Amino acid sequence: MGPLHSLKILDFTTLLPGPFGTLLLADMGADVLRVEAPHRSDTIRDATPRDEYSSAAHSYLNRNKRSIGLNLKIPAAVELVKELVQEFDIVVEQFRPGVMDRLGIGYDALKAVNPHVIFCSITGYGQTGPHRDRPGHDNNYLALSGLASYTGSEGSGPVPAGLQIADVAGGSLHAALGILAAVVHRDKTGDGQSIDISMTDAAFTLNTINEAGYLVGGEVPSFDGNGLTGGGYYGYYETSDGRWMSVGSIEPHFLQALCDALDIDIPELKGFGLDLAAEQDFRSVLEAKFKTMTFDECRELFDGIDACVEPVLDLEEASQQPLFGERDMIVDVPTPDGGRQQQMGAAIKFAATSPEYRHIGRALGADTEAVLREFGKSDAEIARLAEQGCFS
Repeated sequence: MGPLHSLKILDFTTLLPGPFGTLLLADMGADVLRVEAPHRSDTIRDATPRDEYSSAAHSYLNRNKRSIGLNLKIPAAVELVKELVQEFDIVVEQFRPGVMDRLGIGYDALKAVNPHVIFCSITGYGQTGPHRDRPGHDNNYLALSGLASYTGSEGSGPVPAGLQIADVAGGSLHAALGILAAVVHRDKTGDGQSIDISMTDAAFTLNTINEAGYLVGGEVPSFDGNGLTGGGYYGYYETSDGRWMSVGSIEPHFLQALCDALDIDIPELKGFGLDLAAEQDFRSVLEAKFKTMTFDECRELFDGIDACVEPVLDLEEASQQPLFGERDMIVDVPTPDGGRQQQMGAAIKFAATSPEYRHIGRALGADTEAVLREFGKSDAEIARLAEQGCFS
């Protein structure tokens, strides 16, 4: 059993932020029951027409979770949720503010039937404030948080990220952390509570060093004035065959190793406190050096050198390297037909317990009848609920 085996979670979330957050909890042993609308599979597979990708993403994001299909517009289905929350006393939802209240299963309604309930809401802009009712997506949250204003270059402007930063680092991780903190509080006091996760708030805190510097000193970072985005020599360098290497040799001893490996002798660059012009000059030297070597030559050169220089791998290369294989980051997960599906493993490693990969994401409503029977519903009662439209 995982360390969270005592937690029981009702998961009303869709797409990416909530499902990834509850996946983290499910992989650590929590019993996660997805509540899905039976007339529409509002999952990650709705986000893209590329069925082979979206199906695999759904199978991954909903690993180790069960699924119950409930039409929440039917009063009897709302009453079922209130029964479920007696035991599944952690609720995670991702609707716009007010939707759960209108359905009759908002925090106040569920708190009335279970005062210990923990109710986590994930939205773009939070439950309060002038943007609470606005729609948004990841790049909107990054734009309003200020992150996009210095992540790029003067020539190209903001760089679109290849993954959803605000959704995952903002929504998923902050939600999981908030839920666990609320569980600790409840264990000590007996009190449940609501949790308001704004993906934009969370993205704003990712500014860390730059926002701290602005608030104290008034310094606003710019694209090319930022050492992490090309203002200095920290970054990516193209090889002669069109591949890329990453250089993060910012400490003096790593910089020394980099210069020695590339036969560069610029003593004034081997330390901190370089001005921007000197770093940009050094970047030009590095660009020319890397352009004289192939990708494989660079990998071989830096393989045994502690210089913080690593190859930029595509997903096939990354998946097949020993780094992730030896750390069980590619795992085989059971499928309903008795087969196995490769998925990414859990990144949090516990000394006392190992992750249990029970099954890939379940089909919508696959566990409806089984869950209802666990709650004492007879076949006749389930049939009556079906006649009332609870499951369709």
